[in-house]
Amino acid sequence: MTTDPIVEELVVLRGREPFDAFFRREIRPLIGLAYALSGSAIAAEDIAQEAMLAAYRRWDHVARLDQPGAWVRRVVANQAVSTLRRRVAEAKSLARLAVHRQPVSAPELPADGEWVWAAVRRLPRRQAQVVALHYYDQLSMPEIARILGCSKESVNTHLRRARATLERRLYRGGMA
Repeated sequence: MTTDPIVEELVVLRGREPFDAFFRREIRPLIGLAYALSGSAIAAEDIAQEAMLAAYRRWDHVARLDQPGAWVRRVVANQAVSTLRRRVAEAKSLARLAVHRQPVSAPELPADGEWVWAAVRRLPRRQAQVVALHYYDQLSMPEIARILGCSKESVNTHLRRARATLERRLYRGGMA
């Protein structure tokens, strides 16, 4: 790779390499190291990027080290171990929760009303929310307004429009 001779001269004068050259040279080996330590390709890229970000933030210091590559590899090694510890702790926590968790299934809608709820799901988002909260949860207009963070009048408008659309789609024009 050729670089600008002025940049090369400045590098020699300062005794340090520009970060972008360091990044291009080191990123692939860092990802490989992170993968070897973490066992996850996705985590490896994240770990290597985080290590490079740490190097970039401290580049004035890191670039003056005898072996900046060794510094960034230590960061990768430490982050990979931390990532592995965190994943193990998360897995243990999930396992503990799973032991105590009772299976929860969604309540079934009446079979004869499924076609109505399918039509409700095709309504605009806010109208579908208002219909579900009003008819399924049997909440009042003020309760729905509080949940959705809007006025009672807005809830009434959405419910009225939803009813009109459902009537048109389900009873007058079929399942349009």
